[in-house]
Order: sequence, then C-alpha cells, then structure tokens
Amino acid sequence: MSDPKVAKRLLDSLSTAVLLCDTGLRLCYLNPAAESLLAVSHTRAIGLPLGDVLVELGQSTEAALQETLRSGHPFTKREASLRVGLREIIVDYSVSLMHSPGELTQLLIEIQPRDRLLRIARDEAMLASHRATRKLVRGVAHEIKNPLGGIRGAAQLLERELPNAELTEYTRIIIEEADRLRALADRMLGPRRLPALRSVNVHECVERVVSLLEAEADGRISFVRDYDPSLPEIQADPDQLIQAMLNIGGNALQALIENPSERVPVLTFRTRPVRQYTIGARRHRIVLRIDIRDNGPGIPAELRESIFYPMVSGRAGGTGLGLSIAQDIIHQYQGLIECESRPGETTFSIFLPLEKTS
Repeated sequence: MSDPKVAKRLLDSLSTAVLLCDTGLRLCYLNPAAESLLAVSHTRAIGLPLGDVLVELGQSTEAALQETLRSGHPFTKREASLRVGLREIIVDYSVSLMHSPGELTQLLIEIQPRDRLLRIARDEAMLASHRATRKLVRGVAHEIKNPLGGIRGAAQLLERELPNAELTEYTRIIIEEADRLRALADRMLGPRRLPALRSVNVHECVERVVSLLEAEADGRISFVRDYDPSLPEIQADPDQLIQAMLNIGGNALQALIENPSERVPVLTFRTRPVRQYTIGARRHRIVLRIDIRDNGPGIPAELRESIFYPMVSGRAGGTGLGLSIAQDIIHQYQGLIECESRPGETTFSIFLPLEKTS
C-alpha cells in the first residue's frame, strides 16, 4: 500500500495492538490499540526501551527478540503474562522482522489480548454450572418441603393429645424446627416471582442499600459513593435489585466487622457504563456495571471458584445462599455477577445490559 495516510488509518483502526521498534529495541511506533492495552501514550513511549513498556512476567523476551533480529525468523508466544501498571494481563504476541532494501530494519510486534476470551469462556462455564446446581438444589428443596408439612401437622395433633402439658415442649421443638427447615427450603428455591419491571434509576437502589448498611454498621465502617450520574434508567424490579446488592454488601460489611485491622474499613459502591461487553455468549453494546468493593481480608483461595454455589459460605454462621440468590436475580435480567478477590481488596461486579439484544 503506497499511500502512508491510508496505511496509518488502517493501523489506527485495528483492534490488534501493533508496535514497531528499531534494532536497539527502542520503540518507534505504537497504534491506539497498543496505547490502550499497555496503558501508555504514544508521545511518552516513543524512544523508550521496549522492555520498559512490554514487561513479561517470569522471563525475559530480549533474547528471543535478538534472535529474530539475527536470523529473521519470526516467533509467537501464547498466553504470555504481561504486567501493565499494577495489574497482570494475558496476551498472545507475535514478533517478525521488517526489512526492505534502502529502509531501516525494524521489529514488528502484534499483541492480541486473551483476557477477554478467557473471561468469556470462564463466565460461560460458570453460568452453565450455576444453572445445573440451582436446578439440583431446587429439586432437593422441594423434596425437603414435602414431608415437612406432614411432620408439622403430626406434631400439632400429638400436642393436643398429650396428657401432660410439660410434654408440649418437645412438640414445640418439632414444630419450630420444621418451620426453620421450611424457611431454609424457601430460600434455597430463590426468587419465585417474575420481576415487576419499571423504569428505575439504579442510584436510588444503591442509595437504599447504602443507607441500610450504614444503619447496621453504626459508624464502624466508612462508606464511599462513586457514581456516574450520566447513566440512563433501566427496566428492572427495584426490590430485586436492592435484595441482590444487599446480599453482596451485607457479606462485605460482616467481613469488615468480623476481621478488624489497622486500616480504616471502607466499603465502596461504584457505577460505570461498559461498552461492547460479552455476557455468556451474547455481546451487548453497553452494560451497566455496579462494583461493591471492600478492603477486608479477602475471600479464601479455596472458596473463590465456588462462592456463587448454594450452601457455600466462608462464615461459620452463614447459610451460603445470599450470593447464589443474588446471582439468580441478576440472571433474570440476562446479567452476571463476577468477583475478584485478594487480601486487602474484594470486588463484586454486577453487570446489567442497558439495552435488549436480538
């Protein structure tokens, strides 16, 4: 292609990150996709050593790059871990030699982010597993509820026939425990009504959750609000959204209260739009993201892959149903809840499509 302006427009329009460096491994060019991926501006990056921008974890790539310069043989690395600021990203990248008579020799580096593809595959697996587990749990809950009515009724009849009033203490225990198990089975069944949809300002729901948690915290927790006021209203059932966020926020509040540290305990609620986001197998032009973040101890590593399963809890007194029910509620809106956790920071992110897809 002889027209350099057309070539530049093509490079600028690519979703693949493209970098060029000279034989001294200093950057000569990077396109907008590379700027976004590597979190560096074109003006600051030009002239920098490639290793200052492309930081691969666990090993040095300089030897492989020098070999390409020497031999002219390209190479490709799959699922490489790069450090970008304080985060780690997974990418595939290819390196090839650009050399034409009368022109400077350069290395062409093409980078394809893998995080998004890996996340989509992980989300699809989680959604399928969650649906199967919820179906199993609902079946068990129904089987539990069926005999409980008979047990409770028999205990009531027995209570009437007892000759000694003191013996009714035992029938009372049977009735109370049957009621407790029935309530647990109802919670295992999850939402049993369709959402009553109406136009909702999500910040009103978030504020309601924050006010309830502030009352429970009684001044022991610092709350941070970080809202995007430009977000449009969504079609949702506000009671269900409040319940889902309250289940997540309540867990975070308990984690902060039960695990005091020298840091000031902080619970943050953040809202943002996210464009071109894939949930399951469906890509949405724009989704609403609600982050609920705490600076507590984090979720134990052995629980992180199963926290949305019913009856899984990291607390001694927990039922393990709150997060499962929250996920069920958000699924009704074709949404998803994700979690990222490490010691000192746990973030639950709720993703809700802002428009229907065909």
